[in-house]
Amino acid sequence: MSEVTSENRMATQISNPKFGIESKIPATMRAAVYRGVNDMRVETVPVPQIGSGELLIKVATCGVCGTDLKKIHTGSHSAPRIFGHEIAGVVAQVGEGVTGYALGDRVMTFHHVPCGECYYCRKHTPAQCPLYKKTGATAGFEPSGGGFAEYMRVMDFVVAKGGVVHIPDEVPFEQAAFVEPLNTVMKGVKMLHLAADDTVLVIGQGPIGLMHAALARRAGARVLTSDLFAERHAIAAKFGLRDQIHAATEDVVKRAFAETEGRGADAVILAVGGTALIKTAMDAVRPGGRVMLFAQTQHGEATIDPAAVCVDEKTLLGSYSSSFPILGEVTSLVFGGYRDGFNLTQLISHRFSLEEAVEAIEVASHPTANSMKIMIEPVPGAGAE
Repeated sequence: MSEVTSENRMATQISNPKFGIESKIPATMRAAVYRGVNDMRVETVPVPQIGSGELLIKVATCGVCGTDLKKIHTGSHSAPRIFGHEIAGVVAQVGEGVTGYALGDRVMTFHHVPCGECYYCRKHTPAQCPLYKKTGATAGFEPSGGGFAEYMRVMDFVVAKGGVVHIPDEVPFEQAAFVEPLNTVMKGVKMLHLAADDTVLVIGQGPIGLMHAALARRAGARVLTSDLFAERHAIAAKFGLRDQIHAATEDVVKRAFAETEGRGADAVILAVGGTALIKTAMDAVRPGGRVMLFAQTQHGEATIDPAAVCVDEKTLLGSYSSSFPILGEVTSLVFGGYRDGFNLTQLISHRFSLEEAVEAIEVASHPTANSMKIMIEPVPGAGAE
């Protein structure tokens, strides 16, 4: 991997009027650095150097994901690190041998890519691919995404495997940043093989749950949405989701049965972390139905009734991370949907500058009726461009 010197970095020009900048790449930058459990600090760190086959991205916006929060709060990852993986920005530097990208290109990037050839890829479980388990994006320290920084480096294998996607000029960075999370959601919805006469219950109407519900509706199913907050149901209604269960005052299981002639939902998607609601999901699904666990990304133990799986033939399955075979479908929906009724920026409730990143993490960590998607924007206002 060839080395790019600080002198060469300083000579590189970024020119992208829509991004609102035209400047030389500095030697240092600001970043939100994870220093230990619940210890986030905004610090000055070196701008990452890139090598052959790599790209340097100037970050316009980065969403705060629930998996970022779990890492910060549980200490599952060593420190220091720079998290953030729902990223959109512009190409600031192009490594030797890279084709298809130029300075100033508007892009979003994944931090994981599958090899497409191994046993797990051939068996359609790409999130278990050894290459996929490597993180290929960093703003310094151990690769961990890097979106909570001014600049981040995309490694050669991510670039080579199609993990960097061009954004059409008319699509804001904020909308494009939803490509990665929507991909993970669409992967899960497709695993349910929904039919037009299915009734789907989605538990949780945060950003991820709402996207699940919206995609299930687009698949033709009738969708029941459950959440504690009426404010989130109001946002869901903008996506045509009007069969709402107010979990703070209603019995979710009873409503699911009442809405399905006493059978129970054909499928239940659990988009809330933890294990307490797994029983609710299993109770709400009909015999022969499917329960999808999506937010249970921490190892632990949960109690289920084995006869519900055996005698009642209920299927319990899980979906984790993204799927590259559906990337074209995802990008068509995200990019085309911005002007066509699928404007995901409606899910954004808070926008913070990079200097306010610690506050952003705090707000995201304690959801309220008025909080949905939290975005960190190193250049304030750039995400909307």
